[in-house]
Amino acid sequence: MQPFAYQAPASVGEAVALLADSTRQARPFAGGTDLLVQMRRGLFAPEMLVDVKRIPELNRIAFDPTDGLTIGAAVSCARLCDHPAVRQHYPGLIDAASIIGGAAIQRRATLGGNLCNAAPSGDSIPALIVLSATAAVAGPQGIRTIPVADFCMAPGKTVLRPGELLISLHIPPPARHSGARYLRFIPRGEMDIAVAGAGAWLALSNDHATITDARIALSAVAPTPLWVKAAGEALIGKPPTAEAFAEAAKIAQEAARPISDVRGTAAQRRHLVGVLTRRALRGALQRAKGEACHD
Repeated sequence: MQPFAYQAPASVGEAVALLADSTRQARPFAGGTDLLVQMRRGLFAPEMLVDVKRIPELNRIAFDPTDGLTIGAAVSCARLCDHPAVRQHYPGLIDAASIIGGAAIQRRATLGGNLCNAAPSGDSIPALIVLSATAAVAGPQGIRTIPVADFCMAPGKTVLRPGELLISLHIPPPARHSGARYLRFIPRGEMDIAVAGAGAWLALSNDHATITDARIALSAVAPTPLWVKAAGEALIGKPPTAEAFAEAAKIAQEAARPISDVRGTAAQRRHLVGVLTRRALRGALQRAKGEACHD
């Protein structure tokens, strides 16, 4: 690892100025659980690291019933998972955030970092996608809002422009009779990188007889976390039955573009998409009905 400068700005404006400085290559970090490993491997060699943990907006976590949930980009997974409002209103997000690394990693890793790392296997990203999350990004030209579904462009590549910094993530307030679930498959307990993952979100009619809206997203089966819009749309207007879930899972399987690697084969991943999508939908249904999730 080559030597690098270190800065810890106290404001968004100062951080953006440091990142936008064309005279040196700078990268932001909060927990550093991905970036520092990549630097040791020689994948990145920044001239400056910009520590964003001291910026108030990036450390904010707030829930309002009418506005929803705002999560600062530097909020750790452990802090997020301990937040009572998140546990009560967004258990599908807890599904994902609580499995990003072990206890030590949880205290440093952030959803913002997981998103900006743009790994196809990033567990939090499908959960954020199905919850209709948006990302607030600050840069030299001001602040813009980006749907999380559009944030990742390729492995390790995002829509962030030079000098831009992820400030926070926003999730709308939970709709009535709605629920979400995220599940993944890993090859063994000590390897926590998903072979495949699936997130699902459902909204039901007042009598729970009809699906009024749905979203399905996948991890580790395409170059980016994948929102399968057609799979969710196929459920709208139908009763929440095993047959409807199987049809949506089939659409998700057809949309997947898996590869074979050391964690699993393409055929195994495609099979897992079907299994995990059906299970995630069943779990989302249980939560939409106000039941405990057992799947």
